[in-house]
Amino acid sequence: MIAREFAGLRTRPVMTRLALSLLCGTVLGGMPVAALAQEAAAAPAPAAAPAPQSDVIRTISVAGAQRLEPNTIVSYIRLRPGQVYTQAAADEALKDLYATELFSSASIVNNNGDVVITVAENPVINRIVLEGNKRIKTDKITPEIKLAPRQIFTRSKVRADVARIVELYKRQGRFAATVEPKMVELSQNRVDVVFEINEGPKSKVRQINIIGNEAFSDGDLRDEMVTKQARLTSFLSSNTSYDPDRLAFDQQKLRQFYLTQGYADFRVVSAVAELTPDKRDFIITYVVEEGKRYKFGDVNVQSQIRDFSSEALTKSLPMKTGDWYNAKSVEDTVEQFTELAGTFGYAFADVSPEFRRNPDDLTMDVTYTIREAPRVYVERIDVNGNTLTQDKVIRREFRLVEGDAFNSLQVKRTTNRIKSLGYFQENFEVAQKDGSTPDRIVLEANVEEQPTGQLQLSAGFSSIESFILAASIQQRNFRGRGQTVGLGVNYSRYSKSANVSFSEPYVFDRNISMGVDIYRRDLNSFNYLNNDRNTTFQQTTTGGQVRMGVPLTEYMSLIGSYTLNFDDVTLDKNQFFTLDSDGNFACNPLLAGRYLCEAVGKRTSSILGTTIAYDSLDSRLRPTRGRSASIGVEYAGLGGSVNYVRVRGKAAQYWPVGSGFIFSLTAEGGAIKGLGGDDVRLTDRFFLGEPQFRGFDIRGVGPRVIRRPYDVNGVPIEDRNRVSDDALGGKYYYLGRAELEIPLGSGAKELGLRPSIFMDVGALWGVRFRDPEDLTTCPFNPGANNPCAFPQRDAAGNALYTQTVINADGTTTTTIVTNPTAPNGSANTALVNTIAPFSEVFYGDSPSPRLSVGIGVNWNSPFGPFRIDFAHVLLKQPGDDTKRFTFNVGTQF
Repeated sequence: MIAREFAGLRTRPVMTRLALSLLCGTVLGGMPVAALAQEAAAAPAPAAAPAPQSDVIRTISVAGAQRLEPNTIVSYIRLRPGQVYTQAAADEALKDLYATELFSSASIVNNNGDVVITVAENPVINRIVLEGNKRIKTDKITPEIKLAPRQIFTRSKVRADVARIVELYKRQGRFAATVEPKMVELSQNRVDVVFEINEGPKSKVRQINIIGNEAFSDGDLRDEMVTKQARLTSFLSSNTSYDPDRLAFDQQKLRQFYLTQGYADFRVVSAVAELTPDKRDFIITYVVEEGKRYKFGDVNVQSQIRDFSSEALTKSLPMKTGDWYNAKSVEDTVEQFTELAGTFGYAFADVSPEFRRNPDDLTMDVTYTIREAPRVYVERIDVNGNTLTQDKVIRREFRLVEGDAFNSLQVKRTTNRIKSLGYFQENFEVAQKDGSTPDRIVLEANVEEQPTGQLQLSAGFSSIESFILAASIQQRNFRGRGQTVGLGVNYSRYSKSANVSFSEPYVFDRNISMGVDIYRRDLNSFNYLNNDRNTTFQQTTTGGQVRMGVPLTEYMSLIGSYTLNFDDVTLDKNQFFTLDSDGNFACNPLLAGRYLCEAVGKRTSSILGTTIAYDSLDSRLRPTRGRSASIGVEYAGLGGSVNYVRVRGKAAQYWPVGSGFIFSLTAEGGAIKGLGGDDVRLTDRFFLGEPQFRGFDIRGVGPRVIRRPYDVNGVPIEDRNRVSDDALGGKYYYLGRAELEIPLGSGAKELGLRPSIFMDVGALWGVRFRDPEDLTTCPFNPGANNPCAFPQRDAAGNALYTQTVINADGTTTTTIVTNPTAPNGSANTALVNTIAPFSEVFYGDSPSPRLSVGIGVNWNSPFGPFRIDFAHVLLKQPGDDTKRFTFNVGTQF
């Protein structure tokens, strides 16, 4: 194969030979013509002689053709046998051949009437190769290329494809990109076309110059623009690259800014983007004309609709005479009046402001005219695009029915309710179309279904529970009926749980919701013996919950629930039970932990609960505005063996704060109190930490007991692997969160990236810890090398002894028995368990706030929803367990 650059390809010198032939023919032909002219002067001109036989075409043949038939090539030209051959006719034939773009070279020779056409055919393209493209993938460039395998290679098509590729890079802001085409010759007159691409750097905006501004500085105006100057501090911004569309948008942004500041005559005279000589950067120059600053003059409303009073609406206007003119305020007022008319059923109300400039006193009179319009009624509601979801699931979210008077607020509420289902596209809107008459309107729900199943996987590492895995599968639109079915499993070294749930939002097609949960939770607690972690107790909870909800108003609902739990907390009796002061075999706090012995046993919890919830969010999945609040009370004591009352509340508020930013505040808290003299058990208390409190580990906040063993020198051991950390929970807690979601550029938005910064604050407290003297039955001197000893016992509680018997042959046999006396009357040796000296410290029982700040990112990744958080703790209490990094990931189907 011979490779050569496309630019180096040359055609054969056909045209040169043709020019020489024409020149020679002219000179030689001129000699007899001159002689004949002299003879003509002396004698009359004879009759015209017939053309020489050599100038008449007798045959036409083709040489050099490979793929094309000779007759096909002859059909492209106008020369035919019997015609007179002239050089002009030959030139026209050559032009016709080159116009087909099938030949790289062509020539025509006349041999005494035998015309020979010699051609060299353009090669056939074998394949198209792209090299050097990294920023734009091949599958994005290929559709822009017109050349294709098995087509005829032509230089004009190559040049056109080069221009298309360069234009594609310009759209990406890479104006320094170059494309060099090359051709690799193959056998059988075939070629590979190679486009060598040098993408170059992304062209940045080096400087933005503004000429003509006096009221505002260049910096103030640049802040209003989307395009930013490239600086070291803006390396993460995507708005520093040049974009012609963004340039036009920035002109609108400048005009909007000036119009909000009273400059009603402002205009952008010109906006020029100049590419630097190295094609790496742009310099943008705006020439502006600010004009004079206006104030509001007379502002009033003229209503032609009888339901609206012009005087009352005039008094409600936000702008007053003497205020600086603000076009944004005028626009917002028009929108408010249009929405107000829509709430009264005037869907097609026309609200238009009329302006009158007063150049003498620089005031702007504004008159809002609300033109007469018919009251509109809903003629029909259409639902389109749903293939899985049943019509009734969508229609029951409509706040209007056919025949109702149109109400724009109810249409907006309908849109929010359908979006909150999470079954359809995020940008869903209820469309409004003209009905059969001017006073009729058709509402259309043009939905685009999206996956409603979710497979959630999360993993993490906890200093308490080691590696943690969690998986859940949920279908939020089961069988297209709006039902939710879920299954969840959690697993770690010391805890396991599983749950199944089902909910029906409309029982028997009535506005009554119902749900059922069934679950099983196993928890193993532990302490340390030397460097080994040992299970101290096992807690199993098996239970279920039935709940039912009814709406009280459009935004408020009442939810009732009944929960039945069977709890069983067990300990290894051989390891943690000893004789108490009354001689009973019981849990020893020094072995099991001071707080745990009270939790041992089987209990049944019968819990009746009720919750009042308020929700005006525009979306329950990804809210941007609105609020939600709930308060719930649970009473345990309707049967069962547990008595307490628990109260919990939660509230959240979301605000769009402009330019795509969303700010939210969330607060929650709770309290629990034992009834009938019962204290609140460990298993019923509140716990606080990951995932609800970022920056802290699982159960990392609040009261806890840390047990540190002593070394042989009586010094407490601080090694984390030998310290027991037991979270006790609390009776009271509060938790608050402030979060700001930050918008990114269009590219990041398409990837589904939604970063945020947050601050969490909270606390957990309310547990009393008794002194060691209250529970100990063994003299104990912390810090001294004086271990406590406790008799070993069998499963029945009998003390165990070693008995040694001397056999007849003099050997001895040792056995473990429950009798303290040997058959010969001697005392057997008691077997004992010992526990090394340790100290227990009670931490965390304080309502003082814990505070953490951090950043997080939500990402709709190709493999599912992904959330990652980095948090730093600013305030904590002694004993709290912190954690900087958490993540979880899932997928949808």
